[in-house]
Order: sequence, then structure tokens, then C-alpha cells
Amino acid sequence: MTDTAASLRRKIESAGDLRSVVRTMKALAAASIGQYERSVRALVDYTRAVDMGLGLCLRAGGPAAPRSAPKTDGREIGAVVFGSDQGLVGPFNDVVATHAVATLAALPGRPQVWAVGERVYGHLAGAGLAMAGHYDVPRSVAATAPLVAQILVDSAARHDHGELAELDIFHHRPTDDAVYAPVSQRLLPLDDAWRDELASRPWPTHRLAEVLSGPTATLRALIREHLFISLFRACAESLASENASRLAAMGRAERNIDTLLETLHGTSHRLRQDSIDAELFDVIAGFEALA
Repeated sequence: MTDTAASLRRKIESAGDLRSVVRTMKALAAASIGQYERSVRALVDYTRAVDMGLGLCLRAGGPAAPRSAPKTDGREIGAVVFGSDQGLVGPFNDVVATHAVATLAALPGRPQVWAVGERVYGHLAGAGLAMAGHYDVPRSVAATAPLVAQILVDSAARHDHGELAELDIFHHRPTDDAVYAPVSQRLLPLDDAWRDELASRPWPTHRLAEVLSGPTATLRALIREHLFISLFRACAESLASENASRLAAMGRAERNIDTLLETLHGTSHRLRQDSIDAELFDVIAGFEALA
């Protein structure tokens, strides 16, 4: 079908409007990446303080100190998988879901999965995993803390009743050589290797701090903070990766739109030139006929 000048103008206007939308989404994604990366960096000092307190309590001993992980054969393994609610992120959800499915299949237990994000929920359910729940993806750093607190409440309730033998998290982490990469971490149970590593860390001063309220109560409070930090960091890194993926997708879309606009403008110029040439030929033919 041959394009007319009017149809080409409409296509050029539509492509220009779409490019404006894409540029706006790129700007929003870039701004979102910055806020989530800053939130992760802000956790560094707090994480260090919590780890120092944990090491001090673990050196003091106490019945609440974590021991080796029990066998998970025949028991449920909880998993929290961070994905996205929105599209235009490329294979973001498919990659993290594939990583979670492969990792959980290698563990000796029945997986129960919580999905953070409607789209990753569909990928996980389609893979045949038993879905224990679904959470909406937070749209800001301020909304991340309530989500993490709810995940901790839901998982702790099952873990305290002996329904969960293990709790793992799966998410994307921003990388230097690529946009993101899927990673996983076991949160519960806390094992001897984790305990020994923290207890062996040197205290930064010559005077050892004093554990108030007894090592058991303090250790339990610090472990809750450790779990909160781990989930908060995973969520923030996933959101930064999601927006990095969206930024890359919008960059590709912008390049495609620019190529399309260049093609449309070239076609429009040729069509206009053909129209001018046809009018000139008509004028010349008429002049020759009169002559």
C-alpha cells in the first residue's frame, strides 16, 4: 500500500509522540535507579554496626546463638522471589524465575514460594511451583520497609511453628559488566559458619563493648535487624535492576523510533520531490503543447 503525504505526516507525528513518552520513561527509570542505589549504600554503616553487635553477642555465647542448619528432607522450603509488576523490562522476570526454579529443584524439600510482583508470580506458577503468597512491588524507597516487615511477619509465623525448614531469597543485583544478574541467599536457618565468621571479627577498639539486657535478648533483636537488612537490600537491588532493565529497553526503543523517523522523513521527502517533479513535468508538457 502506497503511503500518501497525509498518512506519512500522521505516522511521523505518532512516532514523535511515542519518542517523547519513551524519553520520559527513561528519565523516570534513571531517577529511580539513583534512589534505590543510594538506599543500598545507606545500609553499609548500619549493616556494619549490626554485624559488630552480633559478633559481640556470639562471643558472649547464650542459648539463642544459631546452630547448624537442620536437614530439610521432606520439609517445606520457603522462598521469596523479587520480580516486577510492570512490563517493558525485557527478560527480567523470566531470568530470576528460571534461576529460582533451578535452585529450588536442587534442594531436598518442598518449596513454598512468595512472589513480589504480579509478572514474576505468573512465571513461577507456570513452572509448577507451589505459591504461598503474592506481594505488590513497592514504588518507592519509603514503601520498601513496610513490605519487608510484612514478609518477615509471614515467614516468621511459619518458621516458628516448624512449617519452614529454610528460607531463601532470589532477586536481581546490578552489575558493572551487564545490567543485572540473578542471585540467591539463604536467610534461615543461621548456621555455624555464619556464627563463627561474625564471632571472629576483631573489635575496632581496645575496649570491648558491654552487652546490655543479656546476650540472649540482644542477640535475638540483632538477628531480626540482620534479616530486615538482608531483605531490604534484596528488594532495593531488585528495584534498581528492574529500572536498569527498563532504561536499557527504553534506550533500544528510542533508537528504533529514531530509525523509523529517519525512514519516514526520507520517504516523505521523496514523495514530496516526486510530487514537485510531476508538477514540473506537467508545466513543461503544457508549455510545449502551447508552443
